[in-house]
Amino acid sequence: MRAYIENDVVFLHKDDVPPYKKGGSTVRNSYFWALRSIAGRANRGQAWEFESDVWLALQRMLLSFGESRYLGLQEIMLEFPTDHEIPAVLKAVSTWQDSGEDSEQDSVIESAWP
Repeated sequence: MRAYIENDVVFLHKDDVPPYKKGGSTVRNSYFWALRSIAGRANRGQAWEFESDVWLALQRMLLSFGESRYLGLQEIMLEFPTDHEIPAVLKAVSTWQDSGEDSEQDSVIESAWP
């Protein structure tokens, strides 16, 4: 999940947060509600926000859902821009975004992402 930190708040890209699907997978819907429950702000169509006081809970939740092996790494890993420092508490569940060539469509999407 694409992420960045500003003012001690982790923002998850609106297109990468887990969707809730009525009648969908129990694990995926549980993941949605678990993440939403610790988010400071989780409005539809906007980045989800996680203040620094819940980063340990966020890390534990991502590790727990990752250990289930039901969700893919792209669904439980935080991907930060290469110029961001990853906080120690989130290093176990984080990586840097691929610095490969972006397509034009990816560039348009990224330009809307603060």
